Amino acid sequence: MRLDKFLKVSRLIKRRTVANTVSEMGRVLVNGNPAKPAKQLKVGDIIEIEYANRIEKVEILVIPTGNVSIQESANLYKILE
Repeated sequence: MRLDKFLKVSRLIKRRTVANTVSEMGRVLVNGNPAKPAKQLKVGDIIEIEYANRIEKVEILVIPTGNVSIQESANLYKILE
């Protein structure tokens, strides 16, 4: 699954266009490297998202095949920091 789509489906970022913009700005790292929105993710990847006043670091546990409910979205990743 693409990085921008995973960020939207997991509800780490609310809109896919915002996920695209943030990724293009270099504020999203995958396994320590800046990632483009089209980066293909796999289970075990570490995503770091730089917000205005904090950095959120998560590990991918599940790659969904489609849309996910709000309750299930929290099970897609584990917060590391």
